[in-house]
This record gives sequence, C-alpha cells and structure tokens, in this order.
Amino acid sequence: MVGLVLNAAGNGLCIVGAMGSGLWTAAAINLNDWQGWNIGAVLFTFGVLNALSNLLLIRRWDWPRLIGEVIYTLFFSYFVNVFTWLFTWLGLGNWPMVARIFVSCFGVFCFCVAISLYQRANIIMHPNDDTTNILRFLYFQGNATASQITDFIPPIIVIVVAWIATGKLLGINIATLFSFLGNGIIIAWADEHVWPRLVHNFKVKPSEAK
Repeated sequence: MVGLVLNAAGNGLCIVGAMGSGLWTAAAINLNDWQGWNIGAVLFTFGVLNALSNLLLIRRWDWPRLIGEVIYTLFFSYFVNVFTWLFTWLGLGNWPMVARIFVSCFGVFCFCVAISLYQRANIIMHPNDDTTNILRFLYFQGNATASQITDFIPPIIVIVVAWIATGKLLGINIATLFSFLGNGIIIAWADEHVWPRLVHNFKVKPSEAK
C-alpha cells in the first residue's frame, strides 16, 4: 500500500510539475495530447499490456500474478488522477521553473523508492515494475540499471510516434533525463537504505530459469 500511494503521488508530482516525468508517464501524456485519451486510462491500458507481456517473459500462465497486477494497475491509474488533481488544486503547476524542476525530480525519486519497496516485498506490484524485476533477475543477473533501460524501449517508441504525428514532445524535460539515468541507481540505493530489512524474495521456478 505504501508503494502504491508513493508511486501514484510521484507520478502526480511529475505531471503537475511539468518539467519531465518517467518515460511511461510521458508516453501517456503524449497520447493524451495526440488522441485526447485520459491519462489514467492510458496508464491502465499500459499496465494490462505489461501484465500480459510478463507472462511471455516468465514463459508460463500465472493467473494470480495477472489478476493481482491488473488490480494494482486499476488502483494506480485512479490514484494518479487523484494526486494530479490534488497537486493542481494546490497550485504546484504555477510554481517557478526551478521549484517545478525540483518537484518533478522529487516525483521521480518517490516512484523509484516505491518500486524498490514493492519489488522487494514481491506480493503485488505494478506490472511494469514486475517486468523490470523479471528482466533484472532472469535476464540481467540482478542488474537494476540494465533492466530499467531495457524497459524504457516501448514508451520511447510510443513517444516518438506521437511526436511524429503531432509535432509536439510533451512530458520530456530535465526530470525525464533524471529518470532515464537515475531510475536503476535510485532503486538500487533504496534497496539498501530504505527499509533495508525488507529484502528481495524474487523466486525463480525451474521452468523460468531455463
């Protein structure tokens, strides 16, 4: 629950700060501008697609994993809308540029810490973060940075397509660069310094380890 709220709040800070965001959120912002789709609805759709792709990555059908991740995505997309409304109401979007840079980068920091928490708990998490967990431990020998960078490829494609269609590039700024370069580093730092007694319990089944 802490991870869910912290993740949604961090994304809300990035959206309202408007000085960049995580790449998945930036992709949703650009689709919203291009097609008029609600950001929360786009994030939910991304989550469902992520949940399905995770089954391909682990090479087996896992109903509890799929259902849990879809439920998480539903609550996450709703809370992102709530926090976006709250921070807009508080006037964060009208703060000076330097303050909004700090707000957006702090938003990135918040959702990276959230990712660290629920990846270690390994009970229920956002499917996109399960993707990076799977990539990290099944494909990249525990390297958080490599798994994060690989996970950025799909949203980058979405952003580029929307950019070509509209001629506008939204949600991309200093905090996006901070997210691209720092996500894996912050997650690895949080693994050791934020609730350090909570350790990774990612379990690899024989069929997943091949």
